[in-house]
Amino acid sequence: MLKFTYTETGITIERVNHSLEELVMLRVVLAMRVGQRLIVEPGTATFLLSANLQAWNLLDAVVQRSLNDTIALCQCDADSIEVSLRGTWIAQTTSSEEGIFLAELGDALPGTLCERAEFIVFKLWQESSACQSSLR
Repeated sequence: MLKFTYTETGITIERVNHSLEELVMLRVVLAMRVGQRLIVEPGTATFLLSANLQAWNLLDAVVQRSLNDTIALCQCDADSIEVSLRGTWIAQTTSSEEGIFLAELGDALPGTLCERAEFIVFKLWQESSACQSSLR
């Protein structure tokens, strides 16, 4: 599963080996213990990645075999591709811009394609971040 953490300073992504249910449960328990309000709802995350990376054709091939619309790609311009993921949004309020987005591709892709797609998205994120850092 992919875990996106949205903060005021940016977005981070990581691959986690827990199920969606486990992570939501852990977050709910934490919120209860510290007396924090928590919203858990279905949502969509979209983000731009550099189109100049070689692994795009691998991800596109995996997405073409997708069983539903949990993951989608859209060429924005010559330099950017938008990745859209359906998943679960966890935040303090419904309008919060800070929170955690969890995307589990297991229902969208058969067998090991799920892990492969998550791995490719994660690697593309890392490579795009490295490209953006070198441009600054």
